[in-house]
Amino acid sequence: MTEGINNLGNGTWAWLAHSNSWGWSNAGLITDGEESLLVDTLYDLQLTDQMLRKMRAAEPLARQIDTLVNTHANGDHCHGNELVRGAEIIASTASAAEMTELPPEAMAAIVASAAEMGPVGQYFLACFGQFKFDGIVHTPPTRTFDGQLDIKVGDKPVQLLEVGPAHTRGDVLVHSPVDRTVFTGDILFIEGTPIMWQGPVANWIKACRLIEEMDVEHIVPGHGPITDKEGVRQVRQYLEYVRDQARQRYDAGLDAFEAARDIELSEYASWSDPERIAVNVDSLYREFSGEQNATDIFELFARMATLAGYELPR
Repeated sequence: MTEGINNLGNGTWAWLAHSNSWGWSNAGLITDGEESLLVDTLYDLQLTDQMLRKMRAAEPLARQIDTLVNTHANGDHCHGNELVRGAEIIASTASAAEMTELPPEAMAAIVASAAEMGPVGQYFLACFGQFKFDGIVHTPPTRTFDGQLDIKVGDKPVQLLEVGPAHTRGDVLVHSPVDRTVFTGDILFIEGTPIMWQGPVANWIKACRLIEEMDVEHIVPGHGPITDKEGVRQVRQYLEYVRDQARQRYDAGLDAFEAARDIELSEYASWSDPERIAVNVDSLYREFSGEQNATDIFELFARMATLAGYELPR
């Protein structure tokens, strides 16, 4: 499979980004009869418009999208919603609420001021400076659900399975049994480091096991190339490894950032964005301690910037 539109057969398509790093997300299209369902939009309007044009050229039923499913609240999976005009937009209730907390205009403001923020700003620009957040109109879901929602695209049954909170508060899998295909959103990062903004980690591990048990041929992750059951297992094993390593250091009295710096990533060090270990350990520490308040997002980016080699003032 290559960058751009990929035909999975039977009227189902995957859109693959050229990178698996920050903001470069995948999407999907399921069609049957006269109906179409889009899985996720992209981080800005230019990227989403390019994707929709390519989908329409490849699949006539993409000219009018009937249903759009946002797999979760991160902007690289929903900022382009306004371009899917006339579609019913579905997300989990938890995702819909979370989408309001970091709208596009907030990202635009942070990017605009990042140059004045020193090394952490440099890191933030390296992650997000290539995206255009100005002028995006936040376009929320028009329908929400909890748990599971069974819908149809033409005669195809499609299952929307809420598996969050995990990566975010309301992660959803989009499973098309007839196509033996599942679009996982950011439950799967392939060849890239998962980032656990929310947790608990047990939910994420359970979601991986659910995918491993599915009768599917095509597994389309939120980031990275299309994968198979072995790719799912690798993500699960990363989460289990970091959980166990973090627990040892929590019990030994290290703070979260000390623990993140101390954990040997071994075979996972080659995955993109390994510095996300800082966020993952912080989330695990909150889980271990029962702390309800999330760590300040700029503090987390400062930790990742340090691990990525950006020199922060002491």
